[in-house]
Amino acid sequence: MAKETTYEEIARDLKNRIYKPVYYLMGEESYYIDRISEYIAQTVLNENEKEFNQTILYGADTDIATIINAAKRYPMMSKYQVVIVKEAQGVKNIDELSYYLQKPLESTILVLCHKHGVLDRRKKLAAEIEKVGVLFESKKIKDAQLAGFITSYLKRKSIEIEPKASEMMAEFVGTDLSRMAGELEKLIITLPKGQKRITPEQIEQNIGISKDYNNYELRNALIIKDVFKANQIIKYFEENPKTNPLQMTLSVLFNFFSNLMLAYYAPEKSEQGIAAQLGLKSPWQSKDYLAAMRKYSGVKVMQIIGEIRYCDAKSKGVGNSSLGDGELLRELVYKILH
Repeated sequence: MAKETTYEEIARDLKNRIYKPVYYLMGEESYYIDRISEYIAQTVLNENEKEFNQTILYGADTDIATIINAAKRYPMMSKYQVVIVKEAQGVKNIDELSYYLQKPLESTILVLCHKHGVLDRRKKLAAEIEKVGVLFESKKIKDAQLAGFITSYLKRKSIEIEPKASEMMAEFVGTDLSRMAGELEKLIITLPKGQKRITPEQIEQNIGISKDYNNYELRNALIIKDVFKANQIIKYFEENPKTNPLQMTLSVLFNFFSNLMLAYYAPEKSEQGIAAQLGLKSPWQSKDYLAAMRKYSGVKVMQIIGEIRYCDAKSKGVGNSSLGDGELLRELVYKILH
């Protein structure tokens, strides 16, 4: 099976002005699809060339014949012409693109953006795209990879972020990368002049997450079984329900304990071994799992996962007569700790 093309490889080639005749960008994560198509739209042609040589089409309003005809045109007073098809998942009879791919124009850069789904790789079309161009799948990022995304996004802007601040952002925003990029840009703008490091205090001031009472701190309190701290955080959550919805807390706890369960199956119970098992970018991220393994047995973790699911069902009204979100969380945390 051919090695899948990565976003980094595509970005490097585009930066070096190495272009392919066709880019088929597909997948559940629209962030990378947008990044690649926008970069091509902004950088291949200069402003004068764009007027005659850049065409934007929309899947729902076009057909495959129009796309092929646009791709077959020669550029005017320019080396390239760019044709971008947005929402390409709406194009009927996309398989007919094969006719164009037999002899694509080297002077055309055809970009198809297929969001919220993928092209069937077993089809002839997928193989033909890979032969002459780029077939790229933008996959949903895993929770465990979020901290790595945040760090590398900021590194490109010459900004550092403290590990705790990175975890706070990951847990507050979640895996929507477009939203995450927007929140990080806000933080960069609010950094005091000359400061190149984002701290938990900055996030508290500008994003509205308490640096002491948040899901990250609750998770830490549970890892070390700090009953007093855990209850302090629950009380804060109860008093500030809008910024601390129960569903977000349950999602954070479920992800952590599910990963902890996987960590027990790591062949090597070291920072490196657990990082490899969970797909973590940095071994230091394994420390929390190693600490939790010293406090919780595998059997207990299985029970906790069940309790989180039960609490989630009760929060949606299943078998729960009158308990509020704060009481449900208090009950769950008691069961985790005891």
